[in-house]
Amino acid sequence: MASQRLTAWVHGHVQGVGFRWFTRARALELGLVGHATNHPDGRVLVIAEGPRADLERLLAWLRSGDTPGKVTLVVERWDPPRGDLVGFVER
Repeated sequence: MASQRLTAWVHGHVQGVGFRWFTRARALELGLVGHATNHPDGRVLVIAEGPRADLERLLAWLRSGDTPGKVTLVVERWDPPRGDLVGFVER
């Protein structure tokens, strides 16, 4: 299965609630690489690479309501993988 790169901007109350830690844990369970990064405007940027099906699972989880905090919107973009990511980290 071909790998892809998912860029997801997560809006809502997603900082200071363990959101990045849980995103990292879920991504690692799925075997994805990337990072979850807080931004000054209150959003969290999630960049992940791996098989499309696993990225779709991560995206569904981000939108599920089962995340810490309260997600109000997730805006995603799909790109070819760059292959420059190792592990999954919180930033």
